[in-house]
Amino acid sequence: MDLDVVDTLLASEPSYRRRQVWEWAARGAVSYGEMTNLPLSTRTLLEDGAPFSTLVPAHEARSLDGTVKTLFHTADGHPVEAVLMRYRDGRRSVCLSSQSGCPLTCTFCATGTMRFRRNLTAWEILDQALHFRRLEPIDHVVFMGMGEPMLNFDSVVAAARLLPDLGVTHRRTTISTVGWLPGLTRFVDEVEQPVRLALSLHAAADALRSELMPVNDRYPLEDVLAECRRYVELRRRKVFVEYVMLAGVNDAPEHARQLAAVLDKGSFKVNLIPYNPTGMFDGSSREAIAAFKAVLDKARLPSTVRLTRGRDIAAACGQLAASA
Repeated sequence: MDLDVVDTLLASEPSYRRRQVWEWAARGAVSYGEMTNLPLSTRTLLEDGAPFSTLVPAHEARSLDGTVKTLFHTADGHPVEAVLMRYRDGRRSVCLSSQSGCPLTCTFCATGTMRFRRNLTAWEILDQALHFRRLEPIDHVVFMGMGEPMLNFDSVVAAARLLPDLGVTHRRTTISTVGWLPGLTRFVDEVEQPVRLALSLHAAADALRSELMPVNDRYPLEDVLAECRRYVELRRRKVFVEYVMLAGVNDAPEHARQLAAVLDKGSFKVNLIPYNPTGMFDGSSREAIAAFKAVLDKARLPSTVRLTRGRDIAAACGQLAASA
């Protein structure tokens, strides 16, 4: 729902109408017809002039573990993906995209193989979350879908600031970055809400990281980690480090020792991610992941192994759009 369009349509109506429309949408309304505290004439005006969503669902895949992945198209025909992850403890987490495609070409990411189309608007980002909110309540959001959130800083932050209306607090909102320094610096300086920060790292040595993530040539790891430490100092919150485990590439004990050497145990928590294969790499074995984690444990660097979700529906970023 594009509330800017709603504002224009309702310019001659009381100013509180916009708030009423948004409150209904945020609670999971599926149409303007449900908004019974709006006059019928207002609902008719909205139905005729303001599409209920800026995105059109094009394809959906459902996993045996309850994960749901939806491919949308924007009004101008660009692909966008979002994923709903259901957990046994009752959590309902949504992974949102910030761009259609991605210009940063990380070698292990399916989105990196796609052509970059454009940044998404704040409303297109929120409509991904609203799509799943219409199915059931949600309580966590991660900006880890298609695209680099810090390249679309203003729209991402605008969307994040409205998520509490959908039932997702700022403390349960995470924005991930590969280390796009201009956006990361703005995030540290400008976002006062307790939104979590995640760093997509995947290698602790610049040479290997640059092979996997070309952005590292532009913004070396030392500079990115310095900005993360500034976030920790200002916000008093740890940075989550995402580390995808690639067989024979970054999963040796020596790589774990390098990781422990560059991360402060009081500032970072590592999330080891079993690789959801996209055809470019093989995922590390359970034994390799366990050996890697053992090194981090010995160094007293906090770490967990992410529970794999949606593997049977190709739920890695960009896989659905790339195969459609």
